[in-house]
Amino acid sequence: MELNDLLKHTSEWLKGSGPNSNIVISSRIRFARNLEKLAFPHWANKKQAKQSLDSVEAAIANVEYLRKSTLFKLADLDSVDKQFLVERHLMSYEHAQKSDSKAILVDGEEIVAIMVNEEDHLRIQVMQSGFNLFEAYNIINRIDDCLAKELVYAYSPEWGYLTACPTNTGTGMRGSVMLHLPGLVMTRQINQVLAAIAKLSFATRGLYGEGTQATGNFFQISNQVSLGRSDTEIIDNINGLIRQIIEQETQAREALLTQNRPLLEDKINRSFGILKSAHIISSQETTELLSLVRLGVDLEIIKDINRRAINELFIITQPAHLQKMENKKLTQGERDVTRAELIRTKLSQGS
Repeated sequence: MELNDLLKHTSEWLKGSGPNSNIVISSRIRFARNLEKLAFPHWANKKQAKQSLDSVEAAIANVEYLRKSTLFKLADLDSVDKQFLVERHLMSYEHAQKSDSKAILVDGEEIVAIMVNEEDHLRIQVMQSGFNLFEAYNIINRIDDCLAKELVYAYSPEWGYLTACPTNTGTGMRGSVMLHLPGLVMTRQINQVLAAIAKLSFATRGLYGEGTQATGNFFQISNQVSLGRSDTEIIDNINGLIRQIIEQETQAREALLTQNRPLLEDKINRSFGILKSAHIISSQETTELLSLVRLGVDLEIIKDINRRAINELFIITQPAHLQKMENKKLTQGERDVTRAELIRTKLSQGS
């Protein structure tokens, strides 16, 4: 598989399907793992970093489940390629910063991604569309079991899996759910909800994870602690919280429809109209307008385009995607023009 092949299909997590997909964009399970007797990536010298990469590469080749995946070494990718992978939620911004002895494995459906030598030797992630944490967990658990037969993990009987960051020690598992919460934002309940989430020791981040702010009414919620808790307990806790947020968002949307439907319809249709007619548009404005259009699709106010098409637009209108599609580097001004043209074309095609 070539990197550009990813442009030709929709990522699994963007398909707009799965349970509660009107509110839950995607579910992700991530495992942090390190190799025994090798320095963690931030402390490793060049020889040690190469050794861990070579060990992981050899192990992956022996895992049947990963045979249809492709390993990309970051040293072979340019800055646009790396940003492209970040935009597709396949790797972190931090992983893209330095390329020496780093790699990322991606399967053709973009369900599985494994970062090598990020903060930990292995960051294994599985993503699913909709509210589907247990399905993601079942997949990642099989992969982890296979890799454990090929690699010796750094593990303590007392502390569990040893990781670079103490918050990951224990199970090494981070579960996260990406939510679209325009109802709670528009009814001004979101700050109260986020404060309650923080008190329960969950983290809230933006569309692109750690270090990003919420834009387009997207919020990524994940557990902060894995020590002293089982995988199942962590997932159950996340699921319980997410169900409450889904209920609150549903009620907020119903209130918006009941209390001032004309104003809501006006906001949504104005956003749709701008996207269909704009000739210059920034990435931030696109995200904000698409958020309202997605709400319109979910509430059946807009019926001539589907959720999957809107989800795709959130990603393919990002800077690196535009440059990959145009096969050249673009200035910000050129991207704003190209983005507007792409949106007009996609929306005119409908669902």
